[in-house]
Amino acid sequence: MTEPLPSLAEVHGACRSAGLGIAATELHGSLCGWLAGGGADGPGWLNRVLVDESVPEPGDALEQLRRASVTQLEDRSFAFQLLLPDADATLYERSAALFDWCRGFLGGFGLAGGQAPPLSEEGREALADLAKLAAATPQEGGDQEDEAALAEIEEFVRVAVLLLHGDCALGPRHRQRLN
Repeated sequence: MTEPLPSLAEVHGACRSAGLGIAATELHGSLCGWLAGGGADGPGWLNRVLVDESVPEPGDALEQLRRASVTQLEDRSFAFQLLLPDADATLYERSAALFDWCRGFLGGFGLAGGQAPPLSEEGREALADLAKLAAATPQEGGDQEDEAALAEIEEFVRVAVLLLHGDCALGPRHRQRLN
């Protein structure tokens, strides 16, 4: 059983309390990008993810976010979750949050993975698709087809993150153990 993510409201409150100028969804994306790109998990993670040495030590909700994200990415049952608004939020709000999450992911991944991360062909395609999502803008309105499309996109992002984590974090770690 993996550790659950804190609620979006808890992470949002922790970001505001710490004076961070980043949305909770984007911060989770940045953290997951950092971890998927092979970034170190441990003290100082928030400073590295935000590229700001003046960021205070993370509070309880942000530390729970880190622990849960690490656990979920490492879980072999693929229990990884994205920190996004609940289904009662509008389609516009949920799609905007997903695009913010993807922008954060790309930034964190770039910081950890560098210019030439060890990506498989599928990983390169997944990263390119995440970049397209990060550049997208939400549209007002929507219907059941749009709801279904957003659910499919969320699942794609979740699987893409696990693939990239496998390429850049798990793969190199397992190769080191074999040598």
